[in-house]
Amino acid sequence: MTWLPSLLLTTFVIGTDDFIIAGILPEIAADFEVSEAAAGQLVTVFSLVYAAAAPVMAVATARLPRKRLIVGGLGLFAVINLATVFAPSYAALMTLRVAAALVAATISPAAFAIAGTLAPAGRTGRAIGTVAAGLTVSLVIGVPLGSWIGGMFGWHATFVLVAALTTIAVAVTAFTLPQLPETPVVGVRERLVLLRRPAVLTCVIGTIIGATSGLMPYIFIAPLIDDLSGADRGLVPVAIGLYGLAGAMGTVIGGRLNDQWGTDRAVIALLVVVLASTIAIAVTGLVFGGLAPFWLLAALIIVWGAAGWAYNPPMNARALQLAGPAGTEAIALNTSGLYIGIALAGAIGGGALNLAGGIAVLAAASAIGLINLVFMTLAVRRYPSVPLAQTAATRTDSP
Repeated sequence: MTWLPSLLLTTFVIGTDDFIIAGILPEIAADFEVSEAAAGQLVTVFSLVYAAAAPVMAVATARLPRKRLIVGGLGLFAVINLATVFAPSYAALMTLRVAAALVAATISPAAFAIAGTLAPAGRTGRAIGTVAAGLTVSLVIGVPLGSWIGGMFGWHATFVLVAALTTIAVAVTAFTLPQLPETPVVGVRERLVLLRRPAVLTCVIGTIIGATSGLMPYIFIAPLIDDLSGADRGLVPVAIGLYGLAGAMGTVIGGRLNDQWGTDRAVIALLVVVLASTIAIAVTGLVFGGLAPFWLLAALIIVWGAAGWAYNPPMNARALQLAGPAGTEAIALNTSGLYIGIALAGAIGGGALNLAGGIAVLAAASAIGLINLVFMTLAVRRYPSVPLAQTAATRTDSP
């Protein structure tokens, strides 16, 4: 699968561009003379636009050849990031972030769908997991590197880096990504009907609930570590780095479990691990009276992070399998669900933190995780997925 690294690189540059803003907020706020809270809206707007645009753009670009969509989209993404360097005002910067979100929402779901389509029989989950690893690798490598460059040379240099990385991605995808064979394209109305299937919608709901539960502790990881262990704040980046590394490994593990155990079994098993590890972190904090050893929390964070991101490949594989000819659009909806879940995690987790600190965040995440486990257990029984190899002959996904 010589084409697979190009799709991983695609999600890597998108993830770097998405997450990098958090590391250069002070510099952007100072340069445009706005508050850091206002600068933080660049992240919020990107996420909201991505969530809203992903399914719409998937339908709108369904008839475009997949290679042309990926290569052309990456080229436009590079231009937008380079233009960001010269943004004359905060309003212009916000407009460019909206444009970047629209492009990212178009090419990222397509990359996952291409991986599922091109993967050999029995390796669908591994291919999707490798593509998903690009997002977590961006947390470990792309974001820290971009933040360091921003601190050394100014925030403009960060977007030069993203533009350069994206240009490399353009070259790699143009050279290695094959042309997918043209197949009959299902009309827009038919695709929308497929997306309204209860089976597909359960995937999206499961992703929303799963992201709300699984990412809530990560969003508030700094106060959580402080409440549970009293560890020095300097150890928070260590915890974040471990989480990112675990997530990168988790996406690969999730893909392998998908192929070896079957999609539905992998989904349920991983939800059990996510829930158990979340509860274990909370219990550890309570048992040690808020003075838990950092190494113990770090070990639990690794398990929790790996399982949480391992959930992504089988859920995308399930959406791809259940949607039939509307596979790309289903993954786009699923991706929208991820961003909605992130927003809910921030809102619910923030309320829990204000109510009773880090333990309350973990309690809320555990309760929501239990709800998702029950929901998905019922969903996979009612709507079992079918391996792509069994439906390849009838599959009519867009080229």
